[in-house]
Amino acid sequence: MHPEKQGRDRQSRGGLHSLERRRDIVTRLRLDGRVEVTELVERFATSAETIRKDLIALERRGYLLRVHGGAIPVQAMTFEPAIAARTENAEAKMRIAVKALETLPADGAILLDGGSTTLMMAEHLPVDLHLKVFTNSLPVAQALLAKPLVECFTLGGRVRHNTSAEVGPAALRTLGEIHVDAAYVGTNAVSFSRGLCTPDPDEAAVKAAMIRCATTTVLLVDHSKFGLDALCAYAGLDEIDVLITDSDLAAGHREDLESQSFEVELA
Repeated sequence: MHPEKQGRDRQSRGGLHSLERRRDIVTRLRLDGRVEVTELVERFATSAETIRKDLIALERRGYLLRVHGGAIPVQAMTFEPAIAARTENAEAKMRIAVKALETLPADGAILLDGGSTTLMMAEHLPVDLHLKVFTNSLPVAQALLAKPLVECFTLGGRVRHNTSAEVGPAALRTLGEIHVDAAYVGTNAVSFSRGLCTPDPDEAAVKAAMIRCATTTVLLVDHSKFGLDALCAYAGLDEIDVLITDSDLAAGHREDLESQSFEVELA
């Protein structure tokens, strides 16, 4: 495009009403599957702060999910990334993991589910803490080897390639034989109609069993998981005792949580 015409085009887009601009953003999401803040700033010849407000408004209305540097469309999850690739919202997940440490029992037994946030929690467990920790996650078990006073038990079973988590009859059998003070679980999706959801049936079965064998269930979930759905629902929201999420949670989702019976902690 000729530079002069390109400049006029950017100037025209910069004068768009916010409603028109947001419609354009939604269209771009549907076409490309992701939008970047830097590209939208260039496209509309406006500020990053204006684009951030657009994305927040669209997220509150359920059109998208904000991720680092941009946004993705809201859609049912039918796949899951490998745990090593789950780098989005790492800062928020770290805050959640550190906040979760405040809820640990002084002694006794806990369960740590597989996932990037529970892995961060395992890595930051105090070294002077006496605990029995059960986990189905090989990365979590590896991290706990650095904690000399922690007794670590894995559940056994088939190890999934994507998540390095143990699933199947052996893991379920172990969970049927134990009772713990607290289970710290993650999730791929929080649906306000279906509850906690994950794409894999075997992982869903293990997560459900973890919740059943715990006195207290603590859900660790960052803001990007709310309003999503996935193939397998494994627990209702009424089965949660404490939910720990980050302060970037959309206002609309905060309102949805106010009607729930569990305690909500913001990190």
